Amino acid sequence: MLRAAEVTCRFGRATVLHGVTLDVPRGGITGVIGPNGSGKTTLLRTLSGSLAPTSGQVTIDGVPIASVPARTLARRLAVVPQEIHPVFDYTVLDLALMGRYAHLGAFGFETTNDLLAARRALAATGTADLECRHVDTLSGGEKQRVVIASALAQFDEQDDGTARLLILDEPTAALDLHYQYEVAHLLRVLAHERGLTLLVTTHDLQLAWQVCDRVVLLQAGRVLADGPTRETLTPAHLRALYGVQVDRITHDDGDVSLVPRSLSGAAPSR
Repeated sequence: MLRAAEVTCRFGRATVLHGVTLDVPRGGITGVIGPNGSGKTTLLRTLSGSLAPTSGQVTIDGVPIASVPARTLARRLAVVPQEIHPVFDYTVLDLALMGRYAHLGAFGFETTNDLLAARRALAATGTADLECRHVDTLSGGEKQRVVIASALAQFDEQDDGTARLLILDEPTAALDLHYQYEVAHLLRVLAHERGLTLLVTTHDLQLAWQVCDRVVLLQAGRVLADGPTRETLTPAHLRALYGVQVDRITHDDGDVSLVPRSLSGAAPSR
């Protein structure tokens, strides 16, 4: 549903993306993995329409994303940033209602339908019981799920055949193991039970292996590999990406762990 074709992004003399071409197919979860400075956040900003590429084009269902009115796009595509810093002391329900801005009428007042949509989004993320809490009192995992709820509130509930895309920038960053698992489970539910299309950046190889149907490896602003997760997260690709040997270990129950090999004190090659 989303496609980047020969996308290049430059900032002054620095080129961050070099002719990137990739597809985010409808349904399932596509992951983007790469070292710091590889261009992941710039790629997300370009794919979401918030940053115009220097050259190339991004399309959504074949339509140039730059030509889609902002309100129309917001009903189909929502972005969850790495972190938020609210200026005011908002409640959880206030934050969820912010996702309804694309649906507000001429006077900008929420309706009963907007309130219902916000509460459905909170229920979908397991945060309905937090609606009266203030955002700054939440744990990291609670806050992340509430931010995802605010993004979900952008979408209409009726099944009109329109694909809906949720873009998340490192959704498990700075979360402890319990909340990482909780958010990973939520991502699978949103994709495989609620029918959303998800695009996720992460540094967590294990998360990508467990939740992503496809993975794009980004290296210095170029696509190193792109395809089904099992074919992309290979020891050879990961060594080329990070300069570290990563073993793929299959356990007796069939689960797979991606484990960096001990370096015996040696620095990784690049």
